[in-house]
Amino acid sequence: MKKVTKTILLISLTALLLAACSGGAPSIAANSNNPATLSVTGTGQVFVVPDIASISVGVRSQGETVSEAIASNNAQAQQIKDTLVAEGVDEKDIQTSGFYVYQQFDYDFQGQPTDYYYSVENTVFVTVRDIGKLGGILDAVGRSGANTIYGINFDVDDKSEAQSSARNLAVQAGMAQAQELAQAAGVKLGDLISINSTGTTTSQDFYGYGMGGGGAMAESVPISSGQMPINAQVILTFSIK
Repeated sequence: MKKVTKTILLISLTALLLAACSGGAPSIAANSNNPATLSVTGTGQVFVVPDIASISVGVRSQGETVSEAIASNNAQAQQIKDTLVAEGVDEKDIQTSGFYVYQQFDYDFQGQPTDYYYSVENTVFVTVRDIGKLGGILDAVGRSGANTIYGINFDVDDKSEAQSSARNLAVQAGMAQAQELAQAAGVKLGDLISINSTGTTTSQDFYGYGMGGGGAMAESVPISSGQMPINAQVILTFSIK
């Protein structure tokens, strides 16, 4: 009877190890060729205060001819660029991101075209490196003729230190989780066999803002950048004893 009891216990332990291997992380795996292992996923998160912002600023103009519409648009676009520079934005941080020319029609009540004209859209992507000036810049470009403003995104110019901190936290969390699982399973952790970083991610705040007709804003736009989370994830695999 003692031999039978030992055999049943051995079979039960083997089944437990195989069942654990079939699930997701964390997991314990073992077979006849490889030592038993335990894999865990650790995550880390840190918060940073954004120090730069990006916005898209555009001008939409109309004219009876293509040349008339383009000439009007060019004059407005240059005025907006001059305003941005006057507000302290470096010219290298002003980049054309879209330029479109298309024909539009007016229709009568029967749906028949009665007249046509041309529209020109010119959009620039602007990086603002002093967030404290962002509200004033939005107000200024609105007053200078911009009639489309959208896509306000906040970011950190140099995220390397925050990313490193997030990865360190992820490793610490993974190791603590592995110790906890090993203790609960009644085994001891061996050497760290592998470590894999799945990368860091940044969640950016996004604000949509629209203006029509080139109207000026009544006052400086209030802007709150808040904080940005930077996340890291690592996968740790240990041998177990």
